[in-house]
Amino acid sequence: MKAKTKLWFTEDGRTVMGAGRAELLKTIDEERSLRKACQKLGISYKHAWMMLKKMNEALGEPAVITIRGGKEQGTFLTDLGRKLLAEYDANKKLINEAVEDETSWENVGYKLSARNKLPGKVLNVEKSGLVSKITIQLEPSVLTSVVTEEAVEKLDVKPGDRIYAVIKSTEVMVAKAVGGKESANPDLKKAGLPD
Repeated sequence: MKAKTKLWFTEDGRTVMGAGRAELLKTIDEERSLRKACQKLGISYKHAWMMLKKMNEALGEPAVITIRGGKEQGTFLTDLGRKLLAEYDANKKLINEAVEDETSWENVGYKLSARNKLPGKVLNVEKSGLVSKITIQLEPSVLTSVVTEEAVEKLDVKPGDRIYAVIKSTEVMVAKAVGGKESANPDLKKAGLPD
């Protein structure tokens, strides 16, 4: 048996991007044309256009732009589209590495719930060789989590950040809301702990 995962980004409960939309953005970036991207992916132009429309509505601004006429005509990713695609690829890689790692917390059926995901504010980050200590203000308490220095770098955790202490029976991890926004069901970047 092999574990598989799916990744998608949401904004206010609406899907922004999953595997299909990420593939469409990548192909648009390669082909510089929505029509050519559709041909390459074997999807209809109307279907692709609707995917992009829903993505733009969820984001509040366009992920792609179309320039008509002249030498530079075509369909291109905006800075937001490039950032979104890079974030998606980075998160997908991180999740895939975690699933393939038999010692990872991802492989034990981990599920976030209101009981084990506590919002807090970073008070201090103390780096010490390969590990770092993150001190988190959780009203009315303070919690210290020991994580890898790599995890602190990947999440870009610094004092003042709003993060989540993700509690598991054997460890405390941290997660940071994508885009820095807090919501009831945030998209989270996660980082594991050393064994």
